[in-house]
Amino acid sequence: MWKLLRKLFLFIIIANVLFIVFGIFFNPPITFTQIGGIVKYGKLKRDYISYDDMGSNIKKAVIASEDQLFFQHNGFDYKAIEKAFQKNDKKGKVVRGGSTISQQTAKNVFLWQGRSWIRKGLEVVYTFIIEKIWGKDIILERYLNSIEMGQGVFGIEAASQYYYNKPSKDLTKSEAAWIATVLPNPKKYDPKNPTPYLRKKHNWIMRQMNNIVLK
Repeated sequence: MWKLLRKLFLFIIIANVLFIVFGIFFNPPITFTQIGGIVKYGKLKRDYISYDDMGSNIKKAVIASEDQLFFQHNGFDYKAIEKAFQKNDKKGKVVRGGSTISQQTAKNVFLWQGRSWIRKGLEVVYTFIIEKIWGKDIILERYLNSIEMGQGVFGIEAASQYYYNKPSKDLTKSEAAWIATVLPNPKKYDPKNPTPYLRKKHNWIMRQMNNIVLK
């Protein structure tokens, strides 16, 4: 029994190492979240593109919205985590996340959605590894290709075609900001039918984009 478990453990380690190395050169064939989208919505709109083909507006928009210290931190924004913990503790529930783009990439590429301590612990491990092995450009490319941006819509290219009928490199500053605006809950929000709150957030992202310098 123990011999079998050791072999299984070794297999899992080797498979993970190969998957991480694979991720340096290629986007994931499919993710757990994408499988969930297929099950729930019966479709998978996805079109992987290279970092250079994404254009600068969407990169600036998601960094402005999700993780303005992306190019400065080592995968974790400890101040943001502390603020999120304090706010969630005060409210008695999760109302704010402190995850960086690197953490979200680790979750979306390697893991599953949810808030269990096991998943969160694995997320920390994968975040540390991809920061060391992949680097920022690859992390951002994998993030923008894999995250859910609508009901069954994954990645910026599919989202750009879905919402605006154009490739992501041609997105205007405002269009890119609208896609970034709905990221926290793309299943619920629609950039074509924004609430007053979303309009306010969109304007804030537009202003913040002026401060983002891509490396």
